[in-house]
Amino acid sequence: MAPELRQATAADVPELEALLASQHLPPQGLLDCVDTCWVLEDGGRLIACAGLELYGEAALLRSVIVESSYRNRRHGERLVRNAIGEARRRGIQTLFLFTMEASGYFARFGFEGCDLEDFPEAVRSSFQYRGVSSMPELQGRVTAMRLEIAD
Repeated sequence: MAPELRQATAADVPELEALLASQHLPPQGLLDCVDTCWVLEDGGRLIACAGLELYGEAALLRSVIVESSYRNRRHGERLVRNAIGEARRRGIQTLFLFTMEASGYFARFGFEGCDLEDFPEAVRSSFQYRGVSSMPELQGRVTAMRLEIAD
C-alpha cells in the first residue's frame, strides 16, 4: 500500500524536524509554513515531506526529503509535483529552491540554475536565502534554482 499524502500539521513538526536534521537540512521556519507543507505517512510514521514558503507571486520550495529506506520509489516526485501544483493553484509565478546535491533531480521538473540576484526581494527574507547569501563558503556548495510556472 502506498504511503498516504496529506497536509502537515503542527503536531508533525517535531518528527519533521528530526527527519530534516537526519539529512542535514535546515528545520528553521517549518512551523511557520506548516499549512503549505505535505508529508507522506506510512504506518503512522512520516517518511517524506516537501513544503512551500509563500512570498506573494514567488515561493520557496523547501524541506524536500525522503527517508533513506524509502528512496527510489518516486515518493519525492509525488511530493514535488504536489507542491508545484499547489503553487500553481495559489497563483505563484516563480518557484525557487536551494540544493546541495540534487540539482539534476530538480532539473527534471523544469528547474534551472539561477543567481542569488534573481530572487525577488520578498524571498530574500527567508531563512534559507539569508543563510546562503551571508556565507560565501556555502554559496560554492549550494545551487540556487528557479522554475517559471505557466498558467
